[in-house]
Parts: sequence; C-alpha cells; structure tokens
Amino acid sequence: MEGVLASVPLFAALDDESGAMLEALMTTRSVARGHMVFREGDPGDRLFVVLDGKVKISRAAADGRENLLAVLGTGEMFGELSLFDPGPRTASVSAITDSTLASLDHDDLRPLLNERPGVAVELLQALAQRLRRTNEAMADLVFTDVPGRVAKALLDLSDKFGVPEIEGIRVRHDLTQEELAQLVGASRETVNKALSEFAHRGWLRIEGRSVLLLDAERLARRAR
Repeated sequence: MEGVLASVPLFAALDDESGAMLEALMTTRSVARGHMVFREGDPGDRLFVVLDGKVKISRAAADGRENLLAVLGTGEMFGELSLFDPGPRTASVSAITDSTLASLDHDDLRPLLNERPGVAVELLQALAQRLRRTNEAMADLVFTDVPGRVAKALLDLSDKFGVPEIEGIRVRHDLTQEELAQLVGASRETVNKALSEFAHRGWLRIEGRSVLLLDAERLARRAR
C-alpha cells in the first residue's frame, strides 16, 4: 500500500494485503470548496480520510455563531468518533478548498476492529491526540491573550501546511479572516489587529489566504 493512505493511522497496524482489502472498500469523491460533508446532528455512519485539500471541523452556538475546532489536510481523518460511540455527529465538516475525500462505512470497518485490535489502538490514539489538542485550546482561551492565540494558531497551521521559502515559511491556510478568527476564538477585528502588529514588527507578511512567517521564533515566544 502506497500514497496518502499509507500514512493514515487507520492503516498503520495493517499489512499490505489487509490494507489493500480495506482500501478496496473505500469510496472516493471530489468536493468543491464550501461543500458540507456532514452537519452536526447527522447520523454518524462513515469515517473519512482527506486525500487532497483541506476541510474544517466546526460547531455552531445557540445564537448561530460558529466555532472552528480544527483544520485538517492531506492524510488526516475525521468521523471516527462514532465508531466507538455511535450517535449523531458532534460537529460539522465542510471543505475549505476543492478536496478529494475517501470514506469507509462503519459496517465494513467494525469486523476488522474485532480481528485486529491494533487497528482500534491506532484509532484511539488518534482520538486521544485530538482530545489533547482540544484541552490545550480550552486552556488557551482561559490563560492566553488573543495575540498569543493568533501566534499559536499560525504556528500550528505552519506545522501542517508550511512550505519553506527563501524568506521564511509559506503557510497556505486557505481561511477567510472570519474563519481564522473563529479558529482563535476571538472577533475578526481583534485578530486582524494582532496580525497587523505582527506584520509591523516584521514577524510575518499577510498575502491573501496565506501568510509568510518571517520570524517563527519570535512568534513561538509570543505564543507562550
């Protein structure tokens, strides 16, 4: 088994033959930017893998405001929670860019979890890592100011999507200003003020839906 799927936790505990069998059961489709993969409250019956592009995981507040929980890219999966806790989706997922997704019906995967405990362990580890990130984000909302959260969000996006260039690290996050503010948990005006301050200090340069990190070390110190 080669390519994107080989790096996905779901396949990490499988030999090539088992991985190929599971891959054959997956359905692949292309979706356009803005496409809603599923909504909060929908039945959870499939696991998804991002083969190409970016998607966002979000939840809506009672007043209609959106909280952006995570941005996922190539090789990351979502929708696996309902494998272990069947029930309605706990969040919504939509495409940030034109994307290609692979999906697997839970009924096809559950027999493998019984036969190969190692697969369940890999999936649980992925869930634990996501829970840890959620706990960190909650702590940041309490203990870190908005500029610190903006700096940390940019560095996290850089870890996933950053590409080294001569001047620094190019981060094509593909988020609107509003989406970036939702990710940080602050108003767009406050986030834009922090970005402008970082740009004034020479730490980064904003270019559309991407940012060039010129001094990641200073940003890291500000994120603490």
